[in-house]
Formats: sequence, structure tokens, C-alpha cells
Amino acid sequence: MDLHFDLSLIQSYKSASQIARVLTEDWLARNMYCPVCGEVSIRRAEANAPVKDYVCENCKSQYELKSKNENSDKYATKVNDGVYQKMIERITSLDNPSFFFMHYDAYEVNNLIIVPKCFFIPDVIEKRKPLPPTARRAGWTGCNILLKDIPDFAKIPIIRNGVSLDPKNVCREYNRVYSLQTNTLESRGWLFDVLNCVERLDTTFTLKQMYEFVNELKMKHPGNNNVEAKIRQQLQFLRDKGFLEFTSRGSYKKIGL
Repeated sequence: MDLHFDLSLIQSYKSASQIARVLTEDWLARNMYCPVCGEVSIRRAEANAPVKDYVCENCKSQYELKSKNENSDKYATKVNDGVYQKMIERITSLDNPSFFFMHYDAYEVNNLIIVPKCFFIPDVIEKRKPLPPTARRAGWTGCNILLKDIPDFAKIPIIRNGVSLDPKNVCREYNRVYSLQTNTLESRGWLFDVLNCVERLDTTFTLKQMYEFVNELKMKHPGNNNVEAKIRQQLQFLRDKGFLEFTSRGSYKKIGL
């Protein structure tokens, strides 16, 4: 994988934002494989496709790229994105894209991660203030992706500190994490919220410790009157998928979280 940008593409550009867009989008189209099926390349989506930059011809998986000029493997807590309402419509359709997050410096990629689509719920999309009446696009309302609220294990590295990782391992890890995909937005939300609680506990924890999050989860899901049962259900799901181990009655151990 060549980590350098093709500088011949930007001879006619002067805007820094346009230069960054052209270079990063071209790089991904030329170098990135599909993390889902391992297809050697992905293509750019049709122009102006909302919340979708790339598509795999083989498995039809969709992707969006967010990039930043930064020489670090530490990602921002929030990432600017486009129109808020379009983003919400896409991620609630269950046909939403996975997201690449890229860092580059000195015209080459130094860090790249992917977050599977099952970790995008309305709670991780922050609505920005509409542009004021004096702005050229008055009333336009953008959004931020709250990357800090997505569990760390779902941020799968592809390039780390200038070194590209084995594509087979990346695909294996992507599909391990993506096995947590659910059939409804409601179940996706519950799993996401319980995972965030689990991530805040030690490697080994108890059901009693999980119940300490009941009030917090009630606020997020006010329509559910049996939060304890929902917690147990999600822990069972995580155990069945190999992310938790049941060590004894009411006790759990994290595996790869």
C-alpha cells in the first residue's frame, strides 16, 4: 500500500480544502481494499450521493471518508460532517455506510481506522447550530460525529503510525466487530449503550455492577420499564458473539473489548 498522495492531481487547485479533498479521496480509491469481503479495491460512489463516498463492487458495502491533516494516532473527540438531517436519515435506514477516519501529514497517510456501520446511532450525531441569516447558506444545519462516544474496540486500525496492517487481519477484525450488527435501530441503540457501560468497567465485572447503570439507561430509553432484563439480554448477546465470557453466576470477563 503506497501511503503517498498523487500531487499531480492538484496543479490547478488553490483552495486548501479542495486540495485536501482531492488528494485524500483519490488515495482511498487507489489504495483501499474492502474491509468487509477483502475485495482488492473500492470505487467512488456516484456524485453527490448523501453520506456515501465509496462502494465495494463485490459485496456492495458502502463507506464514507473523513480526513484530517494530523500526524497522530489519537483521533478527535468529534468530527465535522455534512447536513444533520441527511445524516440522521441515512444512519437510521439500516443501509448506512461504515466510516473511514484518516490522518495525513506531509502529503502521506499516517493513520487510518474504520468504524463499522452498526456503531452509528442518532446519539453519536451532534446537531450543530444553523448558520445565521447573514450567512450565504443561511439556516444550513450541519452535524458532528461524536467519535469519543463510539467504543474503542470498534475503531479498527488499517494504518497505524505509517505502517499498513495485514489486510487479512483487518478484514477478520472488521467482521468480528460487525457480527454485532442487529436487525433494528432500537436493538442497535440498546447494544451500543450497554457496550459503553461495559467498557467503563474492569476486565472482569459483575451483573450487580451493570445494574448500577440502570438509571442512566432509563434516561436513554424512557419507554422501557424492565431495564435490568434488557441489560441481561445484551450481555447474553455479547457472550454468544464471543465478546464476553461467563465466568460464574453473575460474573463476566471481557474478551477483545
